[in-house]
Amino acid sequence: MQRPFKQEFTNTTPASFIKRLMAMVYDGLLIVALLMVIAAISVALNDGEALNRETSPALAVALFRTALFCATFLFFGFFWTRNGQTLGMLAWRLRVQSLTGDRITWTQALLRFMLAIPSVGFFGIGFLWMLLTDERLSLHDRWSGSCMVQLPKPEKAKKEQKEKPAKGKTAGK
Repeated sequence: MQRPFKQEFTNTTPASFIKRLMAMVYDGLLIVALLMVIAAISVALNDGEALNRETSPALAVALFRTALFCATFLFFGFFWTRNGQTLGMLAWRLRVQSLTGDRITWTQALLRFMLAIPSVGFFGIGFLWMLLTDERLSLHDRWSGSCMVQLPKPEKAKKEQKEKPAKGKTAGK
């Protein structure tokens, strides 16, 4: 079931390559912080020792890596399905949405996340693809049935400032 956004924008444009890249940098910093917290918890649970393949049980290492992967997906999935914007995307006024303009589903979020890994991993070819098409869709956009759009700038409340009387003055004087 598709869910529309609370605030609809009719004048969105496809997000630019540079703004997507900048949002990825912002979100990357947040992801690193999140993964550091998970790593600190794993060290605390392992009697102060870091998990590694040489000294830790294979199951513990596998669980740790799975936790890192799942936390990263849940970060993106939560924000993408909730309001279409991660914190990095919010800063650059970007939003991910379905091709019909609705919020993406968890299935689309999982597809988008899983397909973005090779899209970035192979020298960013999935992102560079967007420079070659008119729709400016990356490969993981296209394959997950989603798109990233640039939201318009919020209108300034200049009217309100003009309509408010100056402090200490009353209307009519």
